[in-house]
Amino acid sequence: MANSFRTLSKTLIRSFSTKSSHHNHHQKTHKYLDPNSFLGSWKTPNDPKEAEKKLALLRRDYAKQVKNVRKEYIHEMELLRLEKLRKEEARKEAIRVANEERKRLKAEAAKVRAQERMVAEEEFRQTLLKERAEKLENWIMKRTLHENKKKEAKDLVRRRSSLWIEEQELESKIFSAIVF
Repeated sequence: MANSFRTLSKTLIRSFSTKSSHHNHHQKTHKYLDPNSFLGSWKTPNDPKEAEKKLALLRRDYAKQVKNVRKEYIHEMELLRLEKLRKEEARKEAIRVANEERKRLKAEAAKVRAQERMVAEEEFRQTLLKERAEKLENWIMKRTLHENKKKEAKDLVRRRSSLWIEEQELESKIFSAIVF
């Protein structure tokens, strides 16, 4: 009594469980074959030799059916394998295409950055040349101003040296020249 109660309680617990096992699911979704014509077709003959012949025929037909079922199974497995292989190849191809696209975009971005860098370097070079030209121009202008001042000073000295200076004024002129 206790054993039957335990079995009954396990069955009830299993039926109320929210998670169905793979076995239960398989039992619910399994498609059974049509009844076989061999089942219940055996009529016992009176002669044992005839029974052996019939049994051999039944075994041979059964072996043929098993062979056909196995061929179908192998064919289905091959189709599944080919489908899986095709999906894997498609996935690999998609990954390869995505990688090529990413590499192409990366190369284009690198080209754009290189062009921008070249433009920036050219602008920098032009700015440097412009600054150098301005510095050279400034230096030339200062040099010419300096040379002009020297010339003016020399001219002034020539003009003054050509003048006659009195001895009384000579000392004051020398002191004024030293001070400047």
